[in-house]
Formats: sequence, C-alpha cells, structure tokens
Amino acid sequence: MRKLALILTIALAALAASQQSAPPTSSAQTVPDYKKGPRAYSGMYTFLKDGEFVQLTVEEDISITGFISRFAEGPSDKGAFLDQFFKTGKLEGNKLTFTTEVVHGVSFDFKGTIERGEGKNPGDEAYFVLKGTLTENTSDVNKKVTSNSREVAFKMFPEDASPTPVMRK
Repeated sequence: MRKLALILTIALAALAASQQSAPPTSSAQTVPDYKKGPRAYSGMYTFLKDGEFVQLTVEEDISITGFISRFAEGPSDKGAFLDQFFKTGKLEGNKLTFTTEVVHGVSFDFKGTIERGEGKNPGDEAYFVLKGTLTENTSDVNKKVTSNSREVAFKMFPEDASPTPVMRK
C-alpha cells in the first residue's frame, strides 16, 4: 500500500512539473499581432479623395480621438484644406463609431468596423481597414440638414508614409 501511495505521489509530482514547463500551445503562438490590443488600430487612413485622410487614435482608456482632413467643397472655400475633429468616438471590440464637429456646415458620422486588410505585416499599407457607413450631414443657410450615406472602406496608410495634400484648382 505504501509503495502504491509513493508511486502515485511521484507520478502526480512529475505531471505537475511537466505542465509548468510546457511550452505554450500553438494557438497561443499564432495569435495575430492585431489582436494584441486595440491601440494597434491607431493611425492614418484614407478618406474620400486623394490627399484626404482620417487620423484615428485609440487612447489608453480605449476612448477614440481623431479628425478628418479634407478638401472644402463650398463656393467660397473650395479646395481649402479643413480639419474636422471628432466630437464623439467609441470603440467596442472592433466596432467603431465617430461623429465629427460641424465645419463650414458639414459633419460626418461613421458606423462600422475595423478589420484586417490585405497588408501582410503591421505597418504595411491596408493592414487595417475601416469598413462601414459614412453619413455626410450638410446644413444650408436656413439650418436645413441634408444627409447622404454611403458604404466606405478606408485603408490604413503604411507606417513610413504620410499623406501629401493634393492641390486642387
């Protein structure tokens, strides 16, 4: 009986030791880099036209800040570069929403997701893509608001590049 108890104790001790020093399972080693944290979503993304972009920043508390830099479309400011800062922003998992401040009678609402794109490595162009519905809200001189929605996909700029504003005439 003592021999059986001694053998059982040694076997349990060996089993416990082997579990503590076991290497991580292959599933733990293959977790894609983008799943390591939502702050990896921070960066510049394309916007509607060449030279325009969205700057998205995921803060440490997972709040969202950022802005859209775009060309003005109004008759008095056509071609001027405007920055529209986020009024609100929210990230839940990979679901992203934001609303911009009104600038020159225009604001934007975005509802969608942040997804992996065709970029192979973190820092590559289109490593992440913002996909969803962008609503452009335009108010006229009488404060009447017109909303136009469209499906969009904004690709992340490569890490070593920044957009160059395009001069428009």
